[in-house]
Amino acid sequence: MRISYFLLPLFLGFQLGVFAQNASLDTPSNEGTIQEQFEYLKKISSNYQEYKVVKRTELDLLQANISDSIARYQGVIQELNATLQENKNQIDQLNQEMSSTHDQLEQAIAERDSFRIFGLLLHKQLYVNLVWGIMALLLLILLVSFIRFKRSHRVTAETKQSLEDLREEFEQHRRNTLERERKLNRQLVDALNNKNS
Repeated sequence: MRISYFLLPLFLGFQLGVFAQNASLDTPSNEGTIQEQFEYLKKISSNYQEYKVVKRTELDLLQANISDSIARYQGVIQELNATLQENKNQIDQLNQEMSSTHDQLEQAIAERDSFRIFGLLLHKQLYVNLVWGIMALLLLILLVSFIRFKRSHRVTAETKQSLEDLREEFEQHRRNTLERERKLNRQLVDALNNKNS
């Protein structure tokens, strides 16, 4: 009797373990990955020659689980596509803002390197070149004016010298003429005196 008391709980424990294992195999598992669900389906399927026989309810459950997974993945794909589209829109907006900022930066640099004269935006380098060009032009005009002044001064000096020479020559000629006139007058007076005497 003692042995039967000892064997009875052992037998019952073994039967409960087998029953629990069969129960866990018979209850459909809709948890885990699709691969795990296929493995579970293979385990609970019975064999017929070289084929596996699957219960229709298990197959329907697997199909429903796969459909749910596909629907969930499609939802995730749609969310990812929406996120991707939103990111693309943000990137486009940021590119537009960057382009606008780049244009503003170029305009700010142009305004920094330029200033307005009579309402025109003039680049500083162009202004410097213009100022140097004007200074070179003024220097050229000054040089040409100086050369012309020197030439006209020389011509004026030569003309004055010629005029002075001409004046002296005229003075000399006038003196000579006066001297000749006096001589002629003397000769005339002498001739008249000689004639009267």
